[in-house]
Amino acid sequence: MPGILFVVGTPIGNLGDLSRRARETLAQVSLVAAEDTRRSGRLLAGIDVRVPMLSFFEWNERHRVPQIVNRLLEGEDVALVTDGGMPGVSDPGFRLVRAAAAEGIEVRVVPGPSAVIAALVASGLPTDRFVFEGFLPKREAERMRRLEDLAEEPRTIVCFEAPGRVQILLRDLLTAMGERQVAVARELTKLHEEVLRGRASEVLSRLTGVDLKGEVAVVIGGAPAAPTDDVTVFIPEAEQLVESGMRKRDAAHEVAERYGVSANALYRALLDVQSPPEGELPNY
Repeated sequence: MPGILFVVGTPIGNLGDLSRRARETLAQVSLVAAEDTRRSGRLLAGIDVRVPMLSFFEWNERHRVPQIVNRLLEGEDVALVTDGGMPGVSDPGFRLVRAAAAEGIEVRVVPGPSAVIAALVASGLPTDRFVFEGFLPKREAERMRRLEDLAEEPRTIVCFEAPGRVQILLRDLLTAMGERQVAVARELTKLHEEVLRGRASEVLSRLTGVDLKGEVAVVIGGAPAAPTDDVTVFIPEAEQLVESGMRKRDAAHEVAERYGVSANALYRALLDVQSPPEGELPNY
């Protein structure tokens, strides 16, 4: 019988985020395919697990895939891990999963931490619909073309960036998209975790002269809807801000500014749908 390919999510910083199931899986497999055997070796040593390891990274992925598939077909269970987070998400992995599935090998996912989801949730931007862009192109012309393509994207956008290039990204973003609400999240789950939120120009100003360190995720607000006289379509977004603790007037002003509609009209509409229960003072 073929073995099982386990796709195991590992901590993106805080080792306390390694799940019990992930620990048990890593302890019982015959082989761990790791993006960086030194880094994953320290993780395994920290949980007192000793399992043979095989390097599996971007530049050797193509020739490693048949080797690992053969071992799976011979009955060995294999765990796939990356330096942190879920394998296959802006990291090596999807080719191995695809090849294993094509051979009829069972693939099981052991969910774990994700920098994409952590940054999205921490951003304070809409989370109901989003897109993930991984790392944007390093070359300026290619990066600008990609940002211009995304300028009309209405969903929240999440991407990764090297710490030394975050200010460049924000400047290019302002050129390609104009002012947007953004969040720059760095060192998520680690000791020096930080999330900077605000308009792109404001965050860029706060980062001027700052030498960012660590892994960074940038979350970008989606393209604003076309201006409309019907402000009621923006009430759900304003209500979301009110539920997070913002005053109604401030929430109406922030959403109205984001979409270019009347703040007073949106505030009145918000009051109409959020009349407080009898005897309760309104949250003005």
